[in-house]
Amino acid sequence: MRVEKKCWPKYFQKIIDGDKTFELRLADFDCAPGDTLALREWDPETEKYTGREIEKVITYVLKTKELKFWNDADVEKYGLQILSFK
Repeated sequence: MRVEKKCWPKYFQKIIDGDKTFELRLADFDCAPGDTLALREWDPETEKYTGREIEKVITYVLKTKELKFWNDADVEKYGLQILSFK
């Protein structure tokens, strides 16, 4: 399966540089090891895609409800997931 998500420029560049090999996302979608994660660079200031995209293979999925980056209602409903990729 192919999963497409927005990625802010500062994080997108870290992935391009090889420094960031994981993704923390609200667990409001299904994915599994072997799926393709397509990240499209999104500029939150202009609210537009930059045109850059990168695809990574998901190698591991960890779901949890113990981190507090999103509002409590969404975390309670979906939980969180950390995606590791290569």
